Formats: sequence, C-alpha cells, structure tokens
Amino acid sequence: MAKKSQAKGSVRDALRVPAGAKPGIPLEPDSIPIGPDSKAAAAKDLAATGERLAELQEALYAEGVAGGGHRAVLLVLQGMDTSGKGGTIKHVCGQVNPQGLHIASFKKPTKAELRHHFLWRIRRQLPGPGLIGVFDRSHYEDVLVVRVNELVPKSVWSGRYAEINEFEAEAAASGITLIKCFLHIAPDTQKERLIARLKNPAKHWKYNPADLDARARWSDYTKAYADALTRCSTSDAPWYVVPSDRKWYRNWAIGRLLLETLEDLKPQVPPGEFEVDTELARLVEADPLG
Repeated sequence: MAKKSQAKGSVRDALRVPAGAKPGIPLEPDSIPIGPDSKAAAAKDLAATGERLAELQEALYAEGVAGGGHRAVLLVLQGMDTSGKGGTIKHVCGQVNPQGLHIASFKKPTKAELRHHFLWRIRRQLPGPGLIGVFDRSHYEDVLVVRVNELVPKSVWSGRYAEINEFEAEAAASGITLIKCFLHIAPDTQKERLIARLKNPAKHWKYNPADLDARARWSDYTKAYADALTRCSTSDAPWYVVPSDRKWYRNWAIGRLLLETLEDLKPQVPPGEFEVDTELARLVEADPLG
C-alpha cells in the first residue's frame, strides 16, 4: 500500500539522494512523499506549473539567445523500460516552447560512437545557452547496461563513476544546471505496461523483445542503479528518485523539479536596446496602411 502524504515544501528536498548517502534506493515506486495524492489534484497543479514553466523558459531562452547569457538546464531521465521517459517529455516538457528545448535520446552506441570515449556522444548533445536539454537515457547507460551485460571489464566501468562526476562538475561550472531523475517503477508495474503494449497494435512499435532480457536481470539493474545514485549524487549534480508507478505523480513531480530549479535561477529577459517611444513613432509613420 502506498504511503501517501500531503506534505508541503521543496520537492527537490523530498526526492533528492543526499551526497554521501548509503547505497540503496530511498523511496518506494508507489510512494507519494510530497504533493497531491490524487490524479485530479496533480493534473490541476501541473497545468498551473506549466504556465509558470513556459514563462521562465522563455526568459531563460531570451537571456541566452539575446542577452549573451551562458546558463542552461539539463534534465536527465533514466529508468527501466516503461518507466515513462517518453511520457515525461510529452506531458511535462511539452508544456514549454519547443524552440527552447534540446532533446537527445541515447540508444545503443553506433560503431562510430564506440570508437570514442563513452562521454564523447554525450558532450555533443549538451544544451547551449538558454536551452532546456532533455536526455532520454544518458551517460549512465555506461554504468548500467554496460555493467549488467558485462560489455566491458569491471575495472573499466567501475572507474566511470569518477569520470561522470568530473564531467558533470565541468558542465555545472559552464553554466548548466543538472536535474537527474531516476524514474522508479516496480517490476509488477512494468509487467502491466508491457502487457498493455502487446495487446495494443498501435503500441507494438514501442515493444522490444530485448526488454524481457533486461527484465530478467531486474535485481542486477536495481543494484546498478543504487550504486549510480549513491556514487554520482553530488552537490553539482544531485540525483532525484521519482516514484513512477503512478504516471500522474511522476509528471507532477518532474514538473515541480523543473519549476523549482528555474525559479532559483531567476532568468531575466534582457532589455531592448532601443527607445520604445521612438520605435512606436517610426512604426506609425512607416505604416503602409496608414
């Protein structure tokens, strides 16, 4: 039974994996540690959140594109198959102007990508000034899939945690604020969602028989995720565990994580480099229909 809460406060504080935390995943997939405990309440709040997100994103975009700013936001989405990475992009990120988004999906590396360092393809997709970047999977695949499937020796993947922390610290120093979300679902929830995909021909394109191979290694993936969360949750780039058995709660929580982050950044629309009255007068005088 889910533990429900109407607690108020910072969503980031409620979902963050503290730096130096003990190994493990601190929240249950069906828990509601903070915020609304009904779908209707979450939908209403998400709509209001979306309006404010759109305003702040426009200001961030203007700051970066027209104001010479260097700040950006990177939302990293990781989770088992069916955890809702695509759904999050649709329902949360879809509320802002797509012009200010940069979305990258990281699938199995190509032969060309494998010839480079594992972070090479990641660096190429970092958001530029003023953008909100969204990673559907990320550099963490190289300490998750690679580890579980033993694609490289332990001596290789175990050293990648430190490389990831250094890389994320560099990104933060360059002006990118990272929001790393682990979309946490239970195996029974995944089973229900996979069955639903198989029963709906319109969703067959989303089904991959290899998903069952990964599912068979659930405990191995859980351990790999727990290690990634505890070893790579830093002050520069904290991890957030987002209970995702309920899609509506997942969307609400990530929307609020984005909102809190942007409100802290306080992006500013740069002033116009012109006199408004002068431009209005010119517009009237030059009006071809006047």
